[in-house]
Amino acid sequence: MEDNKEKEIKKEVKQETSKEQPVETPVEDKDTSSKREKKNKHKEQLENLENEINQLKDKLLRNAAELENFKKRMNQERINDRKYASKTLISDILNPLDQLNKVVNMPTDNEALKNFLIGFKMINDQFYNILFQDGLKEIEALNQMFDPKVHYAIEKTSDKEKPNGINLEVIQKGYTYKEQLLRPAMVKVNEWSDENGKDE
Repeated sequence: MEDNKEKEIKKEVKQETSKEQPVETPVEDKDTSSKREKKNKHKEQLENLENEINQLKDKLLRNAAELENFKKRMNQERINDRKYASKTLISDILNPLDQLNKVVNMPTDNEALKNFLIGFKMINDQFYNILFQDGLKEIEALNQMFDPKVHYAIEKTSDKEKPNGINLEVIQKGYTYKEQLLRPAMVKVNEWSDENGKDE
């Protein structure tokens, strides 16, 4: 009997003790909060670095494209420099060659002078042939419609028997050199119009 009583008392004491102990609620640890903040900060830094890397990549690609364009431009300039290297020289010698051409084609009855001019004409023709082989080309102007791109009108005349706007005479020959205008042909242009029965 006493043993049973003792057991009951112990049981009651144990129950009372368990009631008095407060239930612990989980509280967020300070270390966990600090770790989360660090993680967010690292994530933000990583995003910033990725943005910076993307910007640098874009800048690098742009610089590479600009460099490639610069190389192509410089290469094209070198090609053009070689292609048109003789342009200035040819332009300078055209005037004296044209003068010589006029002299050697001058009509004469003097047989000695005629033979003399024939020899110089052959030399003059050789000069022109060399220039033509190098890319010189005479601009067609006589009896051609006036083209302001390659013709330069220094005189106008009115001849209704000839088409309007046509070149009647070439005062000075014009030339191109490898598709570039060296000098325009100087021409006399036929220009007329009918207005109120009057020539203008």
